[in-house]
Amino acid sequence: MSQHPDQVLSDLKSGKYAPVYFLQGEESFYIDQISDFIEDNCLPEAERGFNQTVMYGKDANMSQIITNARRFPMMAERQLVLVKEAKEIPDLNKEDGQKLLMDYLDNPVPSTVLVFAHKHKKVDGRKPLSKALNKKSLLVTTTKLRDYELPGWIEGYVKGKGLNINYPSVQMLADYIGTNLERLSNEIGKVAINLAEGEQITEDHIQKYVGINKDYNVFELQKAISSRDILKANRIVNYFSANIRAHSIIPMVALLYSYHTKLLLVHSAKDKSDSGLARAIGVPPFVVKEYKMAASHYALGKVIQNISHLREADLRSKGVNSGAIREEEVLKELVFKLMH
Repeated sequence: MSQHPDQVLSDLKSGKYAPVYFLQGEESFYIDQISDFIEDNCLPEAERGFNQTVMYGKDANMSQIITNARRFPMMAERQLVLVKEAKEIPDLNKEDGQKLLMDYLDNPVPSTVLVFAHKHKKVDGRKPLSKALNKKSLLVTTTKLRDYELPGWIEGYVKGKGLNINYPSVQMLADYIGTNLERLSNEIGKVAINLAEGEQITEDHIQKYVGINKDYNVFELQKAISSRDILKANRIVNYFSANIRAHSIIPMVALLYSYHTKLLLVHSAKDKSDSGLARAIGVPPFVVKEYKMAASHYALGKVIQNISHLREADLRSKGVNSGAIREEEVLKELVFKLMH
């Protein structure tokens, strides 16, 4: 049956192993987490030489995989057969290969842990194999995180490390790193290793251990624009322009576009209460006051106009109708247009 990755990892940490794991989907972070944990913990190190088989999809067909899975462990309780790059198995999408796997799912060897790491793709849901995997294996199907889900993921991941994190720090990580969960986990790990259990991650920690400047970042630029603090916005833009290679305009445009779409929702929402707006735009209630303030500074017509400015800047930053204008000039012009 299909399970959430967190539940699977929790079961694995308590020593519960299933006979067959099929890990599939677009988000490789969870697939790597689960398969790496199984590889590192399923067998004691002394038993791995005879009882741990790592195969690669492009080098193994289904018959070879199933033959290995049907072996019995040597002087051990179980054996592990781990298939990496499983989407490259040459006959996985062919009737013969699928039948071999379905036959094994009907009668898996109890002493074998068989793991398929099928990253970046899902098995065709219309095929009998998909239904068999859902019923007879431990199936994990991952999807890419959406931008609005990212703050919640960061908070949850940090709590899993035994730490807390304030909202500005969440936004800094989300804005600068985006939905690359592998990189996010690495950067959070850099901070976590330097803090004691129960401590709160702050902007100072992000600046010190991740390298994001707490005063000159896209999050602060967004706040300056929302409050129409022209002096602060120009100061940040000048800082970015002095080293434009390290502060590309493209992710800034994406963030500011997302922000302005939320302002559209604020203007059009029927429920103007803090809780109603929080639900509409997908932010914590205590952040809503910033959006309400921005909406008071930017009327609906101006928000729509700004989205047009952002679209134009995005195209120009990618070389469309840009002429000889440099990226830093596109950024300065954009911020001016957004605020005036």
